[in-house]
Amino acid sequence: MRLWKLWFQLSGRVSRRDYLLSGIALVALKYALDVALVYATARQLWTPLDYLNPLISARKQASGEAPSWTLLSMGAFAIPFLWIGVSMTLRRCVDAGLSPWFALAFFLPLLNWLWMAALCLLATSPRVALPSRAEATAPEDAVRAALVGTAAGLGVALVMGALHLGLLKSYGAAMFLGTPFTMSSVAGFLFNRRTARSPGATVNVALLTLLLAAGGMLVFAFEGGVCLLMAAPLVIAVGALGGLLGRAIALHHTSSWLSAGSALLLLPLGATLEARLPQQPALREVASSVEIDAPPALVWPHVLQFRELTSAPELIFRMGIAYPVRARIEGQGVGAVRRCEFSTGAFVEPITAWEAPTRLAFEVTAQPPPLREWSPYGDVQPPHLAATLQSKRGEFRLVALPGGRTRLEGSTWYTLEMAPLLYWAPWSDWLIHRIHLRVLEHVKAEAERS
Repeated sequence: MRLWKLWFQLSGRVSRRDYLLSGIALVALKYALDVALVYATARQLWTPLDYLNPLISARKQASGEAPSWTLLSMGAFAIPFLWIGVSMTLRRCVDAGLSPWFALAFFLPLLNWLWMAALCLLATSPRVALPSRAEATAPEDAVRAALVGTAAGLGVALVMGALHLGLLKSYGAAMFLGTPFTMSSVAGFLFNRRTARSPGATVNVALLTLLLAAGGMLVFAFEGGVCLLMAAPLVIAVGALGGLLGRAIALHHTSSWLSAGSALLLLPLGATLEARLPQQPALREVASSVEIDAPPALVWPHVLQFRELTSAPELIFRMGIAYPVRARIEGQGVGAVRRCEFSTGAFVEPITAWEAPTRLAFEVTAQPPPLREWSPYGDVQPPHLAATLQSKRGEFRLVALPGGRTRLEGSTWYTLEMAPLLYWAPWSDWLIHRIHLRVLEHVKAEAERS
């Protein structure tokens, strides 16, 4: 119970000793969990230097061929550690006589380590935080406070949207984690600033702020509905935590407007710093396979090119994700050019290996947008559609099986420049796997029919 109160609650002091010892223990525990998971799935051993690298792409390179669910599991494991880190940082700031708003520094890349080290050194302040206030009972006051909090949160969204989309053109953790967290914190703080309200009501105001911000992005064509839906689970979770943090800051009575404004400047600082960090996106592979009741020699022509797919696209493709339609090839052997046409355009694929009838490999020199966004204005093209996911090369392998059968394997190698990678990589891996299966199942049907 003492550990539960120390790690998860938002009230009470956190001494520098508790902050230091908890930090060491939690980092060691998280490191042990992640290292064990990566070793179990990819037989790769993360060193402490690999683990502490602020670039998740570098961690991915060190983790070898770990499957997508490994990253998803690591992301799920990180949620309670994230909450513990933020809640303890907030209470350590209060214990040291600082504004609780400076808990937002927990989200700054690289600088967050320096800030946590400083909090381990700062002595306890004799100033004592005032107790929490009683719950509010006047509904008209709650409505007015909710409107003020929501408007302020939307102001943060407007500033950060202009910074990310207009200046930095960056889709990193500062956008998908820092921005919704700070928006919700501001909304939760103002909602509780004069009178304390329930955690549930605070979370509702925080989520309303996020919903209005998403609606604004859709209405003003900054983003499409498909990407907003994909980001929703992450943003909702982070926003709820941010709203609770804002409520806790309001109840501590130790924050001035000057300190709050100074702390809020940390968000654009973190976004700018993240955008300036050297990025070396890891090359990811997605592999899929089917078994076909036909020998490789009969399957090979249908791999080179195939006529239009007549099967109805899956729901995820009808929502706007690009899907394959047909493929044709010009020439034979290495140097031939294959064009795989998708619902959004064509991939241009010069052949780099032609080993009939067992292997066909190609590079990707041009590619269409990965999806067609939902928007009231028709076709919207946010900048991230052209830059964040890049296919680099692909390969088909035909493996002869007993009984005149074939295992057809397809691989795509691509890079992803969207953070947090722990959240977005499983999405992209799964979508590419569904694209693979649409092609492989069509080749299977054509080859067996022939």
